Amino acid sequence: MLHRRDLLKLSALGGLASLARMPGALAQSTAKARTRIVFLGTKGGPRIGLGRSNPANLIMVNDTPIVLDCGAGVSHQLVAAKVPLQSIKYILLSHLHSDHDLDYGNLAYNAWATGLKTPIHAFGPKGTEAMTTAYWEVNKFDIDTRIADEGRPDLRKLLIAKDIDADGVVFKTDDVTVTAFRTPHPPIVDNFAYKFETPDGVIVFSSDTAYNPKLAEFAKGADVLVHEALYVPGIDGIMKKVTNGATLRKHLLASHTTTEDIGRIAAIAQPKLLVLSHLVPGDNDSITDEQWLADVKKHFNGKMIVAKDLMEVTLPLPV
Repeated sequence: MLHRRDLLKLSALGGLASLARMPGALAQSTAKARTRIVFLGTKGGPRIGLGRSNPANLIMVNDTPIVLDCGAGVSHQLVAAKVPLQSIKYILLSHLHSDHDLDYGNLAYNAWATGLKTPIHAFGPKGTEAMTTAYWEVNKFDIDTRIADEGRPDLRKLLIAKDIDADGVVFKTDDVTVTAFRTPHPPIVDNFAYKFETPDGVIVFSSDTAYNPKLAEFAKGADVLVHEALYVPGIDGIMKKVTNGATLRKHLLASHTTTEDIGRIAAIAQPKLLVLSHLVPGDNDSITDEQWLADVKKHFNGKMIVAKDLMEVTLPLPV
């Protein structure tokens, strides 16, 4: 059910039939959407809390589910979004920070537990193949036991992992072309933004990234640009919760994009809709949507929203 704050926010953007909605609302309308984004987890960072979930997204194109990043709880969020786990076809990892890959193997396993019989193709930066192999080693006893005792197919043959070592097309189907673009997330170098070209429009996810004008060129003209967001006034609240505050603060400022710099990116890219997600801090409910967007608006005057867990955006966008 939509909360009043979501109704007000969506109404301000042109009504419930436009731009974004929560699953379960207007189900008859969303069922007809061929291309949609579901924001499974919109909080940046590895900490677990009772509010926003950790980073994960679903891109659904013509009934083909593509999961982008596998933060803790991704399987639960997919179930909440009414997506059968055994229907997952593709998994993409942007980089190998734990808040993006911790439940990668577990997602494949949980799909297997619910009846997976068809392959899942997984793509991620260098190390993805090795991480997959390590997962099999850790879970060998359980997998072997369930194959023999329950008659399941061999999961190790169903999850097919491939490292991405350069920019370019990652995979292509009749419905979608997925392209990777390396963007800096110090100290991580193997870190990719992704572009999804669909029959209904173009979607770009920034991944975690430092301010990068080249990313704006990669996203230029996108229908939807989903960009990570660092709200600088909120950093002090994070520092109070950790013992490594000074070092963490330095990392956050060097490795992420402030809300004002997001406005600069969007001013160049000119997406039809800008969505802020992977929010840092994402567990401070006192920060309002207006605060998240205020500095963006200094440079970009297009349509923009702040993602919520299980919020959906459907394409094509309304004119």
